[in-house]
Amino acid sequence: MRILSWNINGVRTLPQYHPWNTFKSFEDILNELEAEIICFQEMKSSRVALPRDVALPGPFHSFFSFPVKKGGYSGVAVYTDSRKVVPLKAEEGLSGVLQPKPPLSPEERVSPSYPRAHDIDAYPDEHGDVPSNFEALDGEGRAVVVDFGLFVLINVYCPNETDDTRTSFKMNYHLMLQERVRKLIEEEHREVIVLGDVNICASPIEHAEGNQPSFLSAFYEHPARLWFKQWLDPVGPMVDVLRKFWPQRKGMFTCWNMKIMARESNYGSRVDYILATKGILPWIKHGDTLPSIKGSDHCPLYIDLHEEITLDSGETVKLRDAMKQNNLSREPPRIAAKFWEEFSGKQTVLSAFFGKKREAPLEKTKISPSPKPSLSLPTPVQVTKPEEDEPSSQEAGPSLSSPRASPTKPSDARPSLSTTTKRKSSGKAPKATPPPKKAKADPGQASIAAFFSKPSTSKASSAEDAIDLDLDLDADTAAPSGAPTLLSQFQSAADQEDADFRLACELSASQTALLAQSEPAAAASQSKAAWSSLFAPPDPPRCAVHGEPAKLFTVNKPGPNKGKTFYVCARPVGPGYDRGRAERPRDEVDHQYRCNYFKWASDVKRDSMRERSIKQKIKSGPS
Repeated sequence: MRILSWNINGVRTLPQYHPWNTFKSFEDILNELEAEIICFQEMKSSRVALPRDVALPGPFHSFFSFPVKKGGYSGVAVYTDSRKVVPLKAEEGLSGVLQPKPPLSPEERVSPSYPRAHDIDAYPDEHGDVPSNFEALDGEGRAVVVDFGLFVLINVYCPNETDDTRTSFKMNYHLMLQERVRKLIEEEHREVIVLGDVNICASPIEHAEGNQPSFLSAFYEHPARLWFKQWLDPVGPMVDVLRKFWPQRKGMFTCWNMKIMARESNYGSRVDYILATKGILPWIKHGDTLPSIKGSDHCPLYIDLHEEITLDSGETVKLRDAMKQNNLSREPPRIAAKFWEEFSGKQTVLSAFFGKKREAPLEKTKISPSPKPSLSLPTPVQVTKPEEDEPSSQEAGPSLSSPRASPTKPSDARPSLSTTTKRKSSGKAPKATPPPKKAKADPGQASIAAFFSKPSTSKASSAEDAIDLDLDLDADTAAPSGAPTLLSQFQSAADQEDADFRLACELSASQTALLAQSEPAAAASQSKAAWSSLFAPPDPPRCAVHGEPAKLFTVNKPGPNKGKTFYVCARPVGPGYDRGRAERPRDEVDHQYRCNYFKWASDVKRDSMRERSIKQKIKSGPS
C-alpha cells in the first residue's frame, strides 16, 4: 500500500500542467498517482466552488477541510481508494472545534481528548497576547485527521511565515499540532503518521544554501526551526521517514521558486515531510520524493507499506487485518463528501429553479365570452372616385395636403386615389420622400480635384427631372420674358462647375509633379524605415558578468512599482548565486548561476532611443 502527499498549490490549475492535461477527469489523475491514500495540501478552493468530479472522483472517498471565512485559500484533502481501504473514522481540524451538523458523536470521534490553549506554552504576538482558544488557528482549513486502525493519519498544511505578524500564528499552530499528537500517543496509545507541508526546513541539508557559512551560523535562530528540531527524533517522538532511508542524500528537495527558474538548477528546499511514530516503522518498506512529476511548485513524496510483517514472536500479520480493512463495503465516515447535502440529493441545486416546468393538464372549463376591447381595429381604406370629396372621418387618415400631421394607423398611411387626383389638379408637385442614404466606403485621403468633380449621373438625371417638372407648370407661373429661366441658370452653373473641375485637375497634376521632384519614393521608404527603427522595441541588454542577453520580468507585488518591467540575468539561480553585496559575502558567490544584474526596462528603452538617435544623426551627416 502506498501513501502519497503533495502540495498541489491549487486544485483548479493541476490538470492544466503536463502531463495532467492529457487526462479527462480528476479520477484519472488520482489513478495515475498509483496510491491508495492520497493527501493534498493547499487546495485553494471552497466547498461551494468545488467541482463535483473533484469531490466525488469515481471509487475514491474524499475528506476535506476548507477555511471558514477565506475561500480559495489553504485547504487540505484526503482521498482513499475504496477498492483497497476505507477509513474507520475521520475529523476536520485538530482542536475538535470544527464539527458537522449534527456534531460527531463520541463513537464517531477519532479521540475523545483535544488540545486546549492552556495545555501549551503559547507563543505571544507582537502585542504580547496569547490565544485563549484554537478557533482562529483551526479556522483556516489546515488539517484532516483520519483513523485507519493501525495508525492515525494527520494531513496538515502548516502556516507560512509571510511576515513577522504571522510568526505567532505559525508557532502556535505547530504547538497545537504537537499537543494533538502527544494526546494520541500518550493518552490513546496510538501510532501516528503526520504528513504534508510543514513549511520548515528541519536541518541545513534540507536547503540549497545549507553549505554556506553565513546561512549555517543563524539557521536555528528561527523559533520554528528550533521547535521542529526538538520534535523530531532523537529528541522528540517523530521520525523523519524519508531521511531515515536517505540519511546523507543532498538535493532531496520538494519545493522550488518557479518565478526565478529555481527548479532547473534544483535550487530548492524540503519543507514537505512524512513523519511517523517509532511503532509504525516496521510496516514502512520504502519512501522517496517524486521530483519528475510536475504540476505544482512542490513535488509529491510517498511511503510504501508492507503487505505483511513477521513479529518477533514469529506471528505473521497482514496489513489488511492490522488496518481493519476486511469489510470494504461499509460506508465511510460521516464527514465524507459523498454525504454532503449538495451531493446526496438532499439539497436542491440552483439549476432546478431554472429548469423547464411541466405543463399542468388543461381543465375542461366553460369559456365565457370576453368583453370587447376598448381600442377599435384599423378600418380598411376605401377607394373613392376622383370627383368625390375627401373623407372627413379621422379614422380614414388625414390628407397629405394638410399642414399638420397627426398619428395614423398603419392602414391609413396610404393616401386614397381622390387625394392623389386633387394634388395633380392643383399643379403642385408632391414632396417625394428621399431614399435612405447608403453608407459609402472611406476612400482615404481625398485630392483637391474631388471637391470640384462633376455631379454623378444620378444627380444630373434628378436635376433634369426637376426642370421638366417646372416646364409643365401653368402659364401663370412661368418666368417673365427677359429674365433668366431656371434651365438657363442650371446650365450656367454646370458650365462653371466644368471650369472649376478642369482647374482643379491642373492644380492636382502640378502638385503631384512638385512632390515627385522634391521627395523621391526611395526617400519616403527610407524615412518610414527610420521611424520604424526609432520606435521598435529595444534589444535586451546583456548582463555585466556573463555578457548574455538578460530576461524580462514584471513586478506583480502590490506597491508603487506594480506592473513595471525590468531585466535580470537570464541564468537560473543556484547555490551561491549573486544576490548582491548586502545579502551575500563575495567569497560565497558562485558565478555559474545568476549574477546580480538589474535594470528597469524604461531605462533600457531610453538608452536605446538615445543611441539610435545618435546613429541616425551620424548617418545623415551635418545639416
